[in-house]
Amino acid sequence: MAEPLPQCYLNGEYVALRNARISPLDRGFLFGDSVYEVLPVFGGRMFLFCEHFDRLARSLQEIRLENPHSHAAWQDILERLIARNGGGDMYVYVQVTRGMEFGRNHAFPAVVKPTVFAMASPLPVFTEAQRAAGLSAITVEDFRWGRCDIKTTALLANVLMKQQAMDAGANEAIIIRNGQVLEGASTSIFIVRDGVLITPPNSHRILPGTTRDATLSLATGVMPVEIRDVPLAELRAADEVWISAATRDVLPITCVDGSPIGTGLPGPAYLRLSESFENLRQRLAGTPAYTPA
Repeated sequence: MAEPLPQCYLNGEYVALRNARISPLDRGFLFGDSVYEVLPVFGGRMFLFCEHFDRLARSLQEIRLENPHSHAAWQDILERLIARNGGGDMYVYVQVTRGMEFGRNHAFPAVVKPTVFAMASPLPVFTEAQRAAGLSAITVEDFRWGRCDIKTTALLANVLMKQQAMDAGANEAIIIRNGQVLEGASTSIFIVRDGVLITPPNSHRILPGTTRDATLSLATGVMPVEIRDVPLAELRAADEVWISAATRDVLPITCVDGSPIGTGLPGPAYLRLSESFENLRQRLAGTPAYTPA
């Protein structure tokens, strides 16, 4: 994976990423008491800015931490960061922690000064050969905590699942609980069966995906869409399986647990949706990231 871009934002200043420092007493470091957001940038323009920062606001609300910035202020901070890193295509990572106190206490500190950090990195590159062949996945049993709908940095379970997939020579781990498909270790999941696009419903077990929502919006009116539980057996019998994420848009999964999905190649529904997604990116790249009401 390519190295991050050189400039970052930390607590009101733009500094060289290699020189950025936080206290070892920061609650994000000690407890994972923090949330984050990731959004792609195309041609220097943030993609689905409002949707991503609505989700950040929700995550902050759920951990009872006041949002340190308005949407307009976030936009200004990130546009400056993008410009300082040369513009173009990249993705931006934003993290807000509850800050630090001089000590280690589980309860919230009486005075809170959040730590706000943002950095930029090149977008992952998926070759035409990878897109043409599709990716592979394994299934894993869910052992995460009970509030996966909060985009928290406490991701050790997801890290272990992703590494299990890497050790198996696969690209993603698809998480299963009580025989039901939930999501990937770092992605949302879709299946196509008999021409119908199906994805599991949002719950405390699933992170609400901004790219997932964009995918559903693009598919609506083009093909039938169902938001419902997906049994593991239905995943295995699917005609197509897709994953989506902010830094990867939508990608086809053509092999699960060593067995092909459908024909073993990206299917026609994916090819249509991928073209629609590319058109959406090009269309939104020329519009403002955020327009105040």
